[in-house]
Amino acid sequence: MSAGVFEGQYVWHPAADDRQLASACVDVRAGRYWSAREALREADGDFGLRAHRALVLASEAADSDLTERWLAEEPSPEATLLWARVAVLRAARAADGHDRRATALGRIATAACERAAEMAPHDPTPWVALLGLAHLHQARDPAPRGLLTAPPGPWYLFARILRLDPWHREAHHRFLAFFFARNGGSANAAWDVAAFLGQRAPASSALRLLPLVTLVEGHYVAKTASPLADRVWEEPQWRTTALSVYQYWFPHVATGRFTPVLDLAYLAHALVMAGRTFEARAVFTAMGPYASRMPWSVFGDPADQLSRARRQCGLPVPGAP
Repeated sequence: MSAGVFEGQYVWHPAADDRQLASACVDVRAGRYWSAREALREADGDFGLRAHRALVLASEAADSDLTERWLAEEPSPEATLLWARVAVLRAARAADGHDRRATALGRIATAACERAAEMAPHDPTPWVALLGLAHLHQARDPAPRGLLTAPPGPWYLFARILRLDPWHREAHHRFLAFFFARNGGSANAAWDVAAFLGQRAPASSALRLLPLVTLVEGHYVAKTASPLADRVWEEPQWRTTALSVYQYWFPHVATGRFTPVLDLAYLAHALVMAGRTFEARAVFTAMGPYASRMPWSVFGDPADQLSRARRQCGLPVPGAP
């Protein structure tokens, strides 16, 4: 579907043009869960959408008792799923903040995910949520053959998810993030896993962006001030990767139900950095007014970086006459 026309302001909310999700978020903030229930039920069978909606709704509900109330009043698969996602968010925040409750919250989150999986055994979302805590547990399953560094990690949990949905977007991104240096991994392992996952994905899949995501992550970790650091996207390997995604995945975006803002942002960024402003302009146009903080926040203020990229493509930005 078309994202709409840019009318002078960015829309940063992760619901983007998913009107049902945006409405449910408003209700969740007001302490009501009925719209959330319907949004999750409507996405049953579309695992990528169900995972995304549950994650966004959980981010709205994590600081309230809404999921606990919903679960007590209506112990449905949707209530259990949202509770699991909220529990994982709380556990991750506690761990990141070195909160003494982190271990207990981690056990609660694991139990919540397992319960959600029991309620909906066909749905990979509870296991995807649990993958978000894998770096805290430092899972050490042996890697399959074909990886140069053979990095241990949550391979068994990842395989369980792939049996339910082989190309689950969030699962691939969370699994890759386990190997990032900021999560206790290494640059070599992250590159190895990104190449492995990207190459096995269909050419028309947004998962082909995973090496470009890792490139941004490497820039984040290095925090280098070298004037040549941004030139890496101009190297033939990365320019070819970005153009391949543009050629084989981008044409399918218009046929989707909602605009994949984050994936489009990574593609637009890579194209701009590679000097392919013609292609980047088309990607920005497909995004309409919707924006994500990644990958722009790695390079500075996200709004400033996004506006700078849009100007390079000859597109309007907020505040421009």
